[in-house]
Amino acid sequence: MITKVCGLCQAENIQAVAKTGIQWTGFIFYTPSPRCLLRDPAEAERVRQLITADAFRPKRVGVFVNASQEEIMEVAQQYRLDYLQLHGHESPDFCYALQKRGYALIKAFSIATAEDLAHTADYAGRVDYFLFDTKCAGYGGSGQRFDWSLLQDYQGETPFLLSGGVRPEMAADLQRFHHPRWAGIDLNSGFESAPGVKQAETLRSFQNNFKL
Repeated sequence: MITKVCGLCQAENIQAVAKTGIQWTGFIFYTPSPRCLLRDPAEAERVRQLITADAFRPKRVGVFVNASQEEIMEVAQQYRLDYLQLHGHESPDFCYALQKRGYALIKAFSIATAEDLAHTADYAGRVDYFLFDTKCAGYGGSGQRFDWSLLQDYQGETPFLLSGGVRPEMAADLQRFHHPRWAGIDLNSGFESAPGVKQAETLRSFQNNFKL
């Protein structure tokens, strides 16, 4: 089971989070987000040096919203990204073009009803993972949970990450959740002391309580 922590912004905090044993770290490159890594150029450079070092173990995920291929490629090379997570209106062909360049792709879908899952079929074979998040006015980051039972209607073959308002007290609910294509969880605001600042000890405790 993959544990991804997204919205990381500060090098010192990233070091602490990486030591909790998580598999993936997520960095947002969408400037309207309060967790955008690029808001502080000096800190962004410290983060870049940290996560591109050979000693850094978690996989690096870059989060983009309606960015061009050129923008994505430039950031991906600069930060040595392993995965590209797309949260906007990127088409299946757009995703496939990036996949052919050698990157693993995560496509996010906002879920409020079972009908929202129908769009995933167009992306089958063109991305490596789906990420199911809560539908809101923006591009994720609502901190709200959607109705996980809707995912019973997902019959695709592409594995997915479960996102949307996951909090430490939900460990028992996650233990009860089952789906053959469920590959991991995406953690963000529910584990923060401030936007972009994760609570490493809370993450460590959560992972000890949540084991599948």
